[in-house]
Amino acid sequence: MFRIIARCDIKGKNLIKGIRYEGVRVIGDPGEFAGNYYTDGADEIVYIDAVASLYERSSLAPLVENSIKDIFVPISVGGGIIDLESARKILKSGAEKVIVNTAAISNPNLINILSQEFGRQAVVVSIQAKNRNSYWEALTHCGRTKTGLNVNDWMESVQNLGAGEIILTSVDCDGTMNGMDFELIRSISGIVDIPVIASGGFTNDDPIEDLINEGMISGIAIGASLHRKYVQIPNLKQRLRENGIKVRI
Repeated sequence: MFRIIARCDIKGKNLIKGIRYEGVRVIGDPGEFAGNYYTDGADEIVYIDAVASLYERSSLAPLVENSIKDIFVPISVGGGIIDLESARKILKSGAEKVIVNTAAISNPNLINILSQEFGRQAVVVSIQAKNRNSYWEALTHCGRTKTGLNVNDWMESVQNLGAGEIILTSVDCDGTMNGMDFELIRSISGIVDIPVIASGGFTNDDPIEDLINEGMISGIAIGASLHRKYVQIPNLKQRLRENGIKVRI
């Protein structure tokens, strides 16, 4: 079943959003927005602490604890997950999955450690992909730091290390609301068997039905277009149903 995921990037106590990870602006209260997305039919909520990797800490446990009182779909949390202790804190607060990126690239074995401790289904790897003409490079620290890693190679590695899911974000499209990077998504076809969630630039005009029918993506994580009300979850699900895509009602 295809998933519509609401992505909430957070700095301090605020829901924020930038364009290509730059020019960040405050949107509002993350708990309030997430609650509205749940009411509208979001299948999952993703909270990302946008500055956690810079300070090697996550501050989202209290937000998750408050959210689970009113939100009854899976919540995934990323940012500052650097070891078993930080992952356990987030999962104990009520999250169902932890999301890793920067720490996983610094220490790939972290993926295996988390998977062994909490189960593969609880471990999501975020990949921030930047177009380098001849390949896509995986970035860290919210798109700030180059790694030299080829996204295709890294995807295969994270699956082998025990990740249960990948969130693939196009840095070039993120926050633009100008359309998704279909070239990027098609370039990773067949590399992994685990679910891939596409993120970055989604609009109502994106013809994602072919990607779904071909098994390339298992869901989309939407941020800016939801925050700005350019995309409405009920309308999107209705469109997908009319085109033969199974979604949760």
